[in-house]
Amino acid sequence: MTTIAEAHTAVPYYLPIHDEVEVFTAAYECRLPVLLKGPTGCGKTRFVEYMAHRLMGEATRPGGAPPLITVACHEDLTGSDLVGRYLIQGDETVWIDGPLTQAVRAGSMCYLDEVVEARKDTIVLIHPLTDHRRILPIDKRAEIVEADPGFLLVISYNPGYQSVLKDLKHSTRQRFVSIEFDYPPRDREAEIVRHEAGIDADTALSLATLGEKVRHLRGSGLGEGVSTRLLVYAGQLMAKGLAPRRACNVAVTNSLTDDPEMLRQVSELVSALFAE
Repeated sequence: MTTIAEAHTAVPYYLPIHDEVEVFTAAYECRLPVLLKGPTGCGKTRFVEYMAHRLMGEATRPGGAPPLITVACHEDLTGSDLVGRYLIQGDETVWIDGPLTQAVRAGSMCYLDEVVEARKDTIVLIHPLTDHRRILPIDKRAEIVEADPGFLLVISYNPGYQSVLKDLKHSTRQRFVSIEFDYPPRDREAEIVRHEAGIDADTALSLATLGEKVRHLRGSGLGEGVSTRLLVYAGQLMAKGLAPRRACNVAVTNSLTDDPEMLRQVSELVSALFAE
């Protein structure tokens, strides 16, 4: 499934690192579209969930739409997947709104995750929603939908991961307020891991230290640094009784690389930080 409707029943946990909450809040009050840039697993999606709950609450919007509608973008994502299409139901043909149209009509927050993975002609569809017009043309219905006053468009991508062919065009990038994300400082990351994994503070600090040291290997042959998400996974496995070294190897080491030399180096870091 491409679309994930976020029905919030509790405030998602998010630990602010800089002024991202204040910047996003100001952008929302101005209804300025927001671009989140940062590496995989650094907290972009959790941040959007947190801000949607903080700014829009839990109540569903008109038509039963949730406050936050998330679309996981991929290379086969078409304009119809976002905007909608005609479907045959029984003896008639009916129009079904796509997730973007649902959000525009209902005044929800629409989050396009890893937007550069979508086709270029699909990305162009969002342009009229990102300036003073705030409209969504639906060519198949010869309809122009004006965005509800509560609507906000949020997109994200990982600039360090994308190839040149999949980079975000300047014509798109310059339509957004941009907030840059990175992995948290060690003490903040330790607090996040402790809270999310349910482990003690010392173990969480060791995991955060592991994350910091592994990221230093990025210039030595490791393509991606370890995400906060993987550190949380390792902590959760430890909380269930798995030995620390084994938890780190299955959640961190083996998930990062298949290169024998990199595997050896990361394993040595794990062994230096965890006794068993």
